Amino acid sequence: MQVTQRSALGSDKDDFTGSSIDSKSKVDVVVIGAGISGLIAARDLEKQNRSTTVLEAQERIGGRCHRMQTINNWWLDLGGQWMGQTHHLFKALAGELGIKTFDSYFDGKTVLIWNGIRVAVPMVADWDTTFLGIAYSDLPVSIKEKEAAQKLHREFLQLVQTVDAQQPWLSPNARALDTQTIETWMRSCTDCELAHYILKWYTRVGGSGGYEPGDTSILHLAQTQKASPQSETPEKWMLYGAVGQIADLLAQQIKGEIRTNAAAQAVIKQSDGNYLVKAADGSCHSCSAVVIAIPPALRSRIVFEPGLPAQVSGLQQRSPMGSMFKVLTVYPTAWWREQGLNGYAQGTLPTIEMTADSSPPSGKPGILASFIAADKAVQLGLKDPVTRKQLILNDLATIWGPEAAKPVDYFEINWGEESWSTGAFTSFTTPGTWTSFGPAWRNSVGRIVWAGTESSARWAGYYEGAIQAGLDASTTVQSLLS
Repeated sequence: MQVTQRSALGSDKDDFTGSSIDSKSKVDVVVIGAGISGLIAARDLEKQNRSTTVLEAQERIGGRCHRMQTINNWWLDLGGQWMGQTHHLFKALAGELGIKTFDSYFDGKTVLIWNGIRVAVPMVADWDTTFLGIAYSDLPVSIKEKEAAQKLHREFLQLVQTVDAQQPWLSPNARALDTQTIETWMRSCTDCELAHYILKWYTRVGGSGGYEPGDTSILHLAQTQKASPQSETPEKWMLYGAVGQIADLLAQQIKGEIRTNAAAQAVIKQSDGNYLVKAADGSCHSCSAVVIAIPPALRSRIVFEPGLPAQVSGLQQRSPMGSMFKVLTVYPTAWWREQGLNGYAQGTLPTIEMTADSSPPSGKPGILASFIAADKAVQLGLKDPVTRKQLILNDLATIWGPEAAKPVDYFEINWGEESWSTGAFTSFTTPGTWTSFGPAWRNSVGRIVWAGTESSARWAGYYEGAIQAGLDASTTVQSLLS
């Protein structure tokens, strides 16, 4: 991962690497991937008296969960940062680890930039009947456009309710929905750009995040919103010390070896039914079962002998990661709060898709998290660092005023350049994938079991989904080995 424009004050890197690069170990389960899901799986397996080894490709653990320190000894999440209202597993884990939460800051007015017009208006709690949290009466557009947007959103939410989140390929009209992109579906309903923007928001930053409406099917978007609805307030809380501390806290509870700089290269089934896992650090690990807790797109980097079933490999090949920059700008105080603003903004800006207040309750320091997604992220990544930073600060000044262009600390993370994530927030499926390859989504192959947030049928792409998938993988392994 690259963090540009500043030097780290702290990066939370503990060395979990094993001492020998030519070791050969025998454990019950090898877990591939030391993100939250893999660590949860390993911890839970050990609770069931199963021995584990965790292999991590990077020099650090945590995956898309990663933190750094800024001024005032405050920690920032470079990856995911929020806990949602119905993220019950995540909330319980934070409590168990002794991590306190605080309310995300949504008091005051939100800002919308629509085709050059800036409005600052109150936020409305009822997601399903508003324009992305804004009352339709506050939008700077015609009544006709408001009605078209309300109608399209209502039709989409009605479609969402017909989808089977756990088996989307069995939903009514699944094939027709899966072979139709979001782009074609929404344009067949209306030519209103205000209405289209709602679905563009869902695809770019609305949880599933990081792709354009032409990249996936309307079935996929409906499935993600059935499993992870925005109406359940997934950005309700943040964590003191940042979410990024959780990986290290979990690792301290795992008895087995956690090897960093040890990308899994091969998973080979042996004649006795067990598996041999070869890692990039030269180590080999014999085991009875394997949990693979990495995004689908990265699983193809592992050689499987024998090869995976065609439906499984086909699903992995058709599940790319989203394109996403996350930018954190830090100020001495959250001065926008004094102006009655809450730091949350969205709209038709040249670069930034969305901003959110990520400051502590005290407002010291003041922190704005900005997201650049999908095609804009791809194009931004082609520019030099100085130009990128200027484009981002220009948008922040447009939204919040000139003071926003003068941060005292600046972080810029292009998740697409991170070798062992290759994107964010999560993966999506190409059109037709769910109905052709979907049944292989979470099914184990022998005693090879899938984890990672993308493997959850509830809150996939969020920490809640990562925890759920880790627990599910542990349960599956237990049943296979019993």
